Amino acid sequence: MSADTRPAVPAALPLTERQEARRRRILHATARLACRGGFDAVQMREVAEAAGVALGTLYRYFPSKVHLLVATMQDQLEHLHATLRERPPAADSAAERVAETLMRAFRALQRDPHLADAMVRALTFADRSVSPEVDRVSRQTTAIILDATGLEDPTPEQLSAVRVIEHTWHSALITWLSGRASIAQVRIDIETVCRLIDLTDPGRDRRSG
Repeated sequence: MSADTRPAVPAALPLTERQEARRRRILHATARLACRGGFDAVQMREVAEAAGVALGTLYRYFPSKVHLLVATMQDQLEHLHATLRERPPAADSAAERVAETLMRAFRALQRDPHLADAMVRALTFADRSVSPEVDRVSRQTTAIILDATGLEDPTPEQLSAVRVIEHTWHSALITWLSGRASIAQVRIDIETVCRLIDLTDPGRDRRSG
């Protein structure tokens, strides 16, 4: 078995307090390295040294660099979600609140473009073995969007709209990071797709009628 395909700690096993602290050190070390030099700067041996863990221990938690960076993105989104809950968007419509939320998330990633690029590249490179970590990123993004909508019981159509919004946001990140879209264009795309939330509101027809 190669070093890049060593088995990870089973996801079903709850971590002890000490293991969770070690995992957090690993994620923080990964983020620091990525901030300095992007995807290529995150090397497993350097991460292990920066986190103060053995290389074998690192591989037991994260079997590859892609697993590690996708988990780092989920961790960054968790922190962002906590911040957004402390200062939720104040716009009147659900569409405006979601757009404001996603632009705040975008600006947070914009502050560390090397880190953002590393995490998004990892998502792009992720294969089936990284599906659990990718799913957690998707669920976290969905939770952020749903919190912004204020919907307590979203309809299937609204959940579908949320998925389209999530895909558009990730696509906007990729096009911005690759230099193919400006911040202004990203905002236009985000505001446009977020209108789906209001368009799928089941009470919209009754109010307009």
